[in-house]
Amino acid sequence: MKRTKTTGTLRIGQPNLTVQNLLGKIVKGKAVLKRRKGATLFSQGEKADSIYFIQTGRVQLTVVSPYGKRAVLAMMGPRDFLGEECLVGDSRRTSTATSQGPSTVFRVEKRAMLQAIHIQPEFSEEFVASLLARSVNMEEDLCDQLFNHTELRLASTLLRLSWAGRPATLRDVKVPGVAHKKLAEIVGTTPSKIIFFMNKFRKLGLIDYRGDGDVTVKSELLTDMVLHG
Repeated sequence: MKRTKTTGTLRIGQPNLTVQNLLGKIVKGKAVLKRRKGATLFSQGEKADSIYFIQTGRVQLTVVSPYGKRAVLAMMGPRDFLGEECLVGDSRRTSTATSQGPSTVFRVEKRAMLQAIHIQPEFSEEFVASLLARSVNMEEDLCDQLFNHTELRLASTLLRLSWAGRPATLRDVKVPGVAHKKLAEIVGTTPSKIIFFMNKFRKLGLIDYRGDGDVTVKSELLTDMVLHG
């Protein structure tokens, strides 16, 4: 099992996992779905009957409290999976998954996924490895929210978005469609604070940024700031 290397809350690598490796071993019970921006894959509270693997695009996981407060749990990208709660008994969705742009996802029925896990040892090993890696990453995100200040959380978020669907890189990467409100939800702060720190990063030469929209992340410089900030 290849482990994810981390430094603090900054991911340096990703699990040795591809959607094709997993799905190529499932013959029946899977379908390819094309989804537009804003489309809902599943909603919190509904019956969980399938698991999803992202091929292209980004999907946001959100949760709403009994009092109506909404929070962003994670931003998922290519090679990520979601909806794994369907594999546990007669479960319900614990969150809502929404496409953040044109996306291609594989939907695998619960029965097909469980059958593949039971009869294909290699498939089971790969999936468990990816499940553990995701658990570690989400735990790091929670620690990030609890212990790191807003500036560092924003820098880490920009780096994760720049790495979505590609290996970690120290090159300059253009991240399309970055909105202040969306970043505020992910980081756990207000849009005004996001604007303040984005302007600070721009003045320091860490990003190219002109307001809501595309952001070019200077990965090497921003990584250095996160590691030594």
